[in-house]
Amino acid sequence: MYLTALPDHTQPGFDEQAHFDNFSRHNIIFNAAVNKSHCEKHVGCLSLKTVRNGEEWYIVNRIPLAVRPQRFLILNDDQPYASSIDTLERVKSLSVFFRRDFAAAVFYDMLHSEGHLLDNPMATGPVPGFHQTLHAMDTGLQQQLDELVNNLDTHGYTKNRADEHLVRLLQGLIFHQRKDSGYARLVRAVKPGTQQEIYKRICTVRDILHSTFAENLELEQLGRMAALSVPQLIRQFRAVFRCTPHQYLTRIRLEHAQQLLKNSHHPVQDITWMCGFENASAFGRLFKQWQQLSPFAYRKWCRQN
Repeated sequence: MYLTALPDHTQPGFDEQAHFDNFSRHNIIFNAAVNKSHCEKHVGCLSLKTVRNGEEWYIVNRIPLAVRPQRFLILNDDQPYASSIDTLERVKSLSVFFRRDFAAAVFYDMLHSEGHLLDNPMATGPVPGFHQTLHAMDTGLQQQLDELVNNLDTHGYTKNRADEHLVRLLQGLIFHQRKDSGYARLVRAVKPGTQQEIYKRICTVRDILHSTFAENLELEQLGRMAALSVPQLIRQFRAVFRCTPHQYLTRIRLEHAQQLLKNSHHPVQDITWMCGFENASAFGRLFKQWQQLSPFAYRKWCRQN
């Protein structure tokens, strides 16, 4: 199914059961431009969430996560969550839901040899499980999503053609997950299970930093939200991401400031507080250290090039 409008769960007579039943019968692609949308509780199948502009908020395991351009969120099968969009600007939201048996078949195909698949052509296995965290959008994945949407918009929805795209997309996500799992081995712990659990928790901290970069959360708050002590949080975060949480947050703020300087007309003073910096002087020093240009010089250079 290909839908270019998000469902309005508050509409009188909206059939929640029929809506959710669709996710057990179809792969579903939502590609919609909206400025207001709200779903209080959704329990869907394996899905990918991203936006082309603006931001869409999700609440997963009581943690608020902001999905913004060039990042995506994967939610596992049967994961409860809430989602919302509430902005003046229309947000281009893209969600892909993989039907349970479809996802299981793709995963099974990737796990087994050609000989095994020949001997067991109808066999299947579990649905793949992913780290439910915000991921950076790589070029290959972005290209696959663009091809999928362009094909649907140009030729309309045909189940077989869409499923061919979705097989490749899900294969790409599984390869991405395997690569991401390698980072868990950087956690300083002996048991693989402990490594995975700590990695999941520091990814929660990373996601909170991405989602709330304009705020000044204390390390104690971050630790409580991820169920880690402050020393353990700092030590393991540095082991995996090669920097402290504060250094990581500064980089996020500078990257957002860079985009605003390049793509908006906001004054530098406004960009300073929009990105969470305490004052324009401190922001200017950090930005120049990072880009070898002051914010004003960088904006001028962007407009000339």
